[in-house]
Amino acid sequence: MAAMTPTAETLPALAVRKGSRRPRVWRGLVLGLAGLYFLVPLVASFVFTVHTPGQGFSLEAYTGILSAEGFTDSLLLSLGLAAATIALVLVLAVPALVAVRLGAPRLRPVVEVVCMLPLVVPPIALVTGISTVLRWGPDHLSRTPLYQTFIAVQDENFPLVLVFAYTVLALPFVYRSLDAGLRAIDVPTLVEAARNCGASWPHVILRVILPNLRTSLAGAAFLTLALVLGEFTVAALLGFQPFAVWIVTVSGAQARMSVAVSILSLLITWALLLLLSRAGNGTRTANAAAAAPSTSKD
Repeated sequence: MAAMTPTAETLPALAVRKGSRRPRVWRGLVLGLAGLYFLVPLVASFVFTVHTPGQGFSLEAYTGILSAEGFTDSLLLSLGLAAATIALVLVLAVPALVAVRLGAPRLRPVVEVVCMLPLVVPPIALVTGISTVLRWGPDHLSRTPLYQTFIAVQDENFPLVLVFAYTVLALPFVYRSLDAGLRAIDVPTLVEAARNCGASWPHVILRVILPNLRTSLAGAAFLTLALVLGEFTVAALLGFQPFAVWIVTVSGAQARMSVAVSILSLLITWALLLLLSRAGNGTRTANAAAAAPSTSKD
């Protein structure tokens, strides 16, 4: 009987177990409602693409995507713009954030405010400013070498003006991802150790800082890719047709195909996110495994 009667020491443990069940129930309920909130529209959209009243089940909306006019060109254009935007925003952000963290930590709030400004500036205002500059340039710079620059950045085959606009829009997300990565490592100690060993600054950035920011860089690249693939306002108002604009254009004549393309693009984005999370977990596991032998030796 004494063994079955809870003692004063076991009562808190029992209370914690009973209390821990309630958060689990609420957590499951919240996750279930969130899942329904996201899955119900997706299922309804999928049913809309495969079910035609009077004809029944059909995959015509999906089989005709690759042969649709403009699909390949718009998708390749968006992927190319995404790659260029990722490269440009990382080249601008990584050295700047490392320099601020090493040499001027007091400027960090200023850099943060500057990088967060695109969140408070509406895209329509950004497009208005860009279009005004593009109209003003050829009129006032027609006799200067810069005139050809204004023409080149508006090339329909690869509009660099969209790369510059997307770089500005991606700055807040890239900053948050890189800032979190830099906070997780001791940058001054790593740089000082590498410099004491005779490493140059390019070697320090490429071989010391960037490998420790691999997960943050992957997160920044993924967020930028998702932004470029889904951005519509800037490209449409400037008169270009990347992937998102093509989807809206097709929706007027082929609504089912446009919804099917949207579902596929969403699934591709989710797949990239899963690959990113797996890559991050694999990097942390590899780092832990590499550190284990040194710890056991000590």
